[in-house]
Amino acid sequence: MKYLKLYISCILIVFFSLSAFAQQNDAVNNQPQNTKDAFFEVRGLVKEEGSREAIEDVNIQVNGGAYTSSNALGEFRVRAKVGDEIIISHEDFETIYYTVKSDERLIVNVLERTSHSDVNLYKQKQDNSFNNLIDSALVYKKKSADKSIQFVTESIKRSSSVKQNSEAFEVLADVYMFWKQYDLAVSNYRISLNSYQSNEVKLKLAKAYMMNNNYQESVLLLQKIDTKELSNYQLVELNESLGDVYFKMKNYKLSIDSYNEALVIAQKHLIAPKVTDLNSKIAQSFDANGSTAKAKKYYNNSLNLATQENKTRAVKEKVKVADFNNANRNFEDEIRLREEAILDIKDIETDSIIDIESDYTTQKQNYKIGNALFMQKNYAEAIPYLEKSIAEADAREDLVVEKDATRKLSEVYRESGDFENARKKYDEYIKSVEALFVKKEQQITQAARFNKSIADKQNRITSLESDRELSESRYQLNQEQNKNQKIIIYSLIGGLLLLLFAGFLMYKYIKQQRLANNLLALKSLRSQMNPHFIFNALNSVNSFIATNDERTANKYLSDFSKLMRTVLENSEQDFIPLEKEIELLELYTKLEHFRFQDKFDYTITVDEEIDINSYQIPPMLLQPYIENAVWHGLRYKEAKGKLDISITKKSKDEITITIADNGIGREKSKALKTENQQKQNSKGMGNIKKRVSILNEMYKDKVDVFIDELHKEQTESDTGTIVVVTLKKD
Repeated sequence: MKYLKLYISCILIVFFSLSAFAQQNDAVNNQPQNTKDAFFEVRGLVKEEGSREAIEDVNIQVNGGAYTSSNALGEFRVRAKVGDEIIISHEDFETIYYTVKSDERLIVNVLERTSHSDVNLYKQKQDNSFNNLIDSALVYKKKSADKSIQFVTESIKRSSSVKQNSEAFEVLADVYMFWKQYDLAVSNYRISLNSYQSNEVKLKLAKAYMMNNNYQESVLLLQKIDTKELSNYQLVELNESLGDVYFKMKNYKLSIDSYNEALVIAQKHLIAPKVTDLNSKIAQSFDANGSTAKAKKYYNNSLNLATQENKTRAVKEKVKVADFNNANRNFEDEIRLREEAILDIKDIETDSIIDIESDYTTQKQNYKIGNALFMQKNYAEAIPYLEKSIAEADAREDLVVEKDATRKLSEVYRESGDFENARKKYDEYIKSVEALFVKKEQQITQAARFNKSIADKQNRITSLESDRELSESRYQLNQEQNKNQKIIIYSLIGGLLLLLFAGFLMYKYIKQQRLANNLLALKSLRSQMNPHFIFNALNSVNSFIATNDERTANKYLSDFSKLMRTVLENSEQDFIPLEKEIELLELYTKLEHFRFQDKFDYTITVDEEIDINSYQIPPMLLQPYIENAVWHGLRYKEAKGKLDISITKKSKDEITITIADNGIGREKSKALKTENQQKQNSKGMGNIKKRVSILNEMYKDKVDVFIDELHKEQTESDTGTIVVVTLKKD
């Protein structure tokens, strides 16, 4: 009987998946024009704000692919749909990004682009003193990174002492910390400390090191701080920071010791908020170390203390303890705490809005209550909580919670025997997944644009600081010459030496700047390749989920998540061990073969004589060639093809990586592509060529890539493609 139920359940899951796919296709084919997925014509007008004159030949591009330009009257029309991003660009004004909300008419008023756009922002203020500029930067820190950085840039120009210069770079690092640019925060905290030593800045730098995963640097810095110079609050912060770093390093014993030392100081000097936080962190460390009973004791302490502070702090602790109860299957206490948290959240939201990214939203708590009831098999009570979570998530456009809650509600209906509602909710779940994919793609694009903007501004600030240092050096030289006018010959010799020294510094600066530019170019190219790879992979996942049963899709998603984790771990490195690249290739090729089993077989061969740990290779160098082989060669082959990946020894310090396929060949593949596909493929290959060129310039011709037909003599049948990568040992 048990196996019969399992068999029936499997049949139902397959049926629901096929039904979802069929209904999705029907929705695409029969969808009315007034839905948010339908295309419509957006009309617009571009004009200069001051003169009200129309602007001709403005580039109008939609992220979905449509493109046009404005006419002599400044008017344009372009096809788009709700959620698309329109990019409006012209050489005479700053690029504008607009997300389509409806088929409304757009009127775009633009300001003329100037080389002093940063300065114009500050002319609006009556008083541009250093302190006012710093205050303005702090005001905009959480609102606009661009404006905040612009105010800091101007304050650096106005600084009149090393103390002010140090403060300006400290504020700049604070801005980067808030916007999670931890590497830039580290650099600017260090510049601040070079100008003026401050224990407060050292504590901030230690945290920035930790957030940037530089754990050893963080510990060493904290251990070097003279505790005799610290206030009681700073002593608590120092020990708490040590506990945080040790927790990140999974050294839970040292973490607990550091937290306890901080707790003793906080209790002695009545620093109540820290007492609450430290009890919570000690509980978290005990829980991570497997000491559940001790963790529960400290969580009870932190919960009691938090309720005595304020509702915001109480909510955070209730949710944290509820998660602890969930992990230990104490669902009754979990549900009680989450219901209390929901009441507190509603009171908090009367005065302020909680961001949907926060863990402390009502939709997330209702979803987790529904999940806890589901784990208790209390399906009847779970349904209202999940429905409420979906409604709240929809109202607040929280697609992640809406997706999870819809999926869970489908499971509840299925387990309770209501297969009709289970199927309906599963269909809604598939739609929410698609909507979430679109949103994530837009977020990735916006993040890449934000990172580029931040990098450009940091380069300007670095240049500004170098100019300031050079000006100070010249001023000191002039002062020295005035003091030594009576000994002219020594002044001339001293001036010549200083000039030569300045030339040497400029030479070193130019060399370092060239290296920095190369590193920035590599980071930019990687930031283009990673979204490109992720977009393709997400499309593959989306297609596979829509066309396969749940169990197989889950297995595919599990392998896909491993691949994503590997790609993200390697994305910040110029080179990684060849062993890691081989692991990535095996996982990626396995996933592609999983989708196209009827199109090709593959082999990956590594010469046993090669010590793969002694070779370094740029990350994601080989994957695009394998992707091209599968998608543009083997996929179109009529008979089943073959993909061979081999790594052989060429000489003592060189190896050869060969990627060969017997697909249709580059010429046939090119003929089958659209113009847009050819452009995208050319751009992807161009990025690889640029990466190899920059890396060879920096590391003296370490990598060589050669591409040719596999069978040149064949003219009518499939010629195939071979890619040969030669890699030198360090």
